[in-house]
Amino acid sequence: MKIIISIGGSVLMPNGINLEYIEEFAGFIRESSENNAIGLVVGGGKISREYIKSARSLGASDFFCDLIGIEMTRLNARILISALGKIASMEPPKNIMDAEKTMDSGKVVVMGGTHPGHTTDGVSAMFSEYIRADLLVIATSVDGVYDLDPNQYSDAKRIERLDFNQLIEISSKCELNAGSSTVVDLIAAKIMKRCGIKTIVLDARDIKNMNNAIDGKKFYGSVIESDVAKTT
Repeated sequence: MKIIISIGGSVLMPNGINLEYIEEFAGFIRESSENNAIGLVVGGGKISREYIKSARSLGASDFFCDLIGIEMTRLNARILISALGKIASMEPPKNIMDAEKTMDSGKVVVMGGTHPGHTTDGVSAMFSEYIRADLLVIATSVDGVYDLDPNQYSDAKRIERLDFNQLIEISSKCELNAGSSTVVDLIAAKIMKRCGIKTIVLDARDIKNMNNAIDGKKFYGSVIESDVAKTT
C-alpha cells in the first residue's frame, strides 16, 4: 500500500526533541516500510508556534510567519531522517513532485511544509491525492476528531466514524492562520473529500495503536471516508 503519515511536530518535539519517541517511531516506520511505500510529512510543533508568535509580535505578516513555520517543519524532518538513516532520502523534498520521485526510488519520504497558506496536513492531503495513496494517517496529540475542541470544552465528543462533509463542517469552525494547531485544517479536509482518500486520525504517541490502524486491525481513533458504513 501507499501510505502517507502526517506526524505532528507536537509529538516529536513536545518540549524539546523527544529522542526516545523518535527512535521508537523510526523503528515502526522501518518495519512498516518493508511492505508499504511510506511518505511522512512532519509538522512544526510547539517550537514553531513560539517562533511564529515572536515574529508576529515584531510585525511580521501571516505569510512571512508561514515561511518561518515551513523552515521549522523541515528542520524537524531532518531530525526524523537522522533516526531513519539509509531507508530515507537525506534531503526533505520541497514539493510534492520531488516527494513522489523519492518514493518511486524506494526510499521513505520525509518532508515538511511546501508553501504558505496551509498546514502540513494540507501537504499530506495533496501528497495523498497526487500519488493516489491508499491511506492517509493524521498522527497527532489528539486521539481522533471531536465535535468541539477537547482542549477548550469538557463536553467535547470524539467521533469514531464520519464522512468528509462532517469533517469540513467541523474544520470550518477553526481559524486558519500561521501556527494553527487544529486537528485537520479546512484546506486539507476539502482536498481529502475531493480525492476520497480514506483517512485515520489518531494519537501518534501510541505506536502499537498506529500499527494496528495501518494493518487494518482494531484501533482507537477516528475514520473519515466517503461511506461511513465501510469497515476499518
